[in-house]
Amino acid sequence: MDTLETRELRYFMAVAEELHFGRAAERLGMAQPPLSRAVQQLERRLGVCLLKRNRRGVSLTGAGEMLLHEGRAALDATTAAARRTRRAGGADSPGGPRRLVLAVKAGASHELLHKLLDAYAAEPDSAEIEVLPSGTCEQEGMLRDGRADVALMHAPFNSLAGFDSEELMTEGQIAILPAGHPLAAHRTLSLADVSDIPDLPLARWSRHGTYPPGPGPEIHDQTQLAQLIALGRTVAVFPDSARAWLWAEHTAVPLTDAPPVVTHIAWPAHSRSLALAGLIRTATRL
Repeated sequence: MDTLETRELRYFMAVAEELHFGRAAERLGMAQPPLSRAVQQLERRLGVCLLKRNRRGVSLTGAGEMLLHEGRAALDATTAAARRTRRAGGADSPGGPRRLVLAVKAGASHELLHKLLDAYAAEPDSAEIEVLPSGTCEQEGMLRDGRADVALMHAPFNSLAGFDSEELMTEGQIAILPAGHPLAAHRTLSLADVSDIPDLPLARWSRHGTYPPGPGPEIHDQTQLAQLIALGRTVAVFPDSARAWLWAEHTAVPLTDAPPVVTHIAWPAHSRSLALAGLIRTATRL
């Protein structure tokens, strides 16, 4: 049997991510015995062992690691199909507008985004654009699971694997510091200068739901970051276009050795949306 049901995939994924049947059952809102039986039935159907069970807990086999990776992509694809179908259905209803969801990193590519939205709105038969701000590296997940139809993504921070994309802009990076900090008076800085400031640790953004280690504060949104920089509690590194949202209490200093940031407009490779094609044409023309 070479087919998988989304239900049994979700069951296995919960156990694989929690590595504990009890926690997985609680997460799924079900009792543990039927969850255990469902995973055992899946193993019998596939003819492989997915989980190693012992007194210390649960761990993944090689086959389990493979299904965890492939299962995420499969569940994202089914979720994306449902979400995009609903948006397409809204356009089919009487008076329903065509709509595209554009995921952008909060605070990045500000001027480019303004130009893109204004230029596309002027196009005949343009669709309604819903801009969905996101945290660092979240645009990729939004495209894969259908929360977004298109995204502005930034190499080398975002992965473009599996997407079609067009390069739009290349820019340098800056350190954003409290205006009164001694380093704010420098004309340029290096990454080493800002990575080890005793009184000003680097801000930490969530990546895939977890924060990198370090003494800096955990940042949830751009407003929180801006306030903490203004209060002299942290420093952040951003593309040069982030100057557009700086406060008077901030200073931006160019980083001489930071890699350039390349902004791409990216979309699912299988997309057949005419509205999306029009937005891509407008973006590349800019």
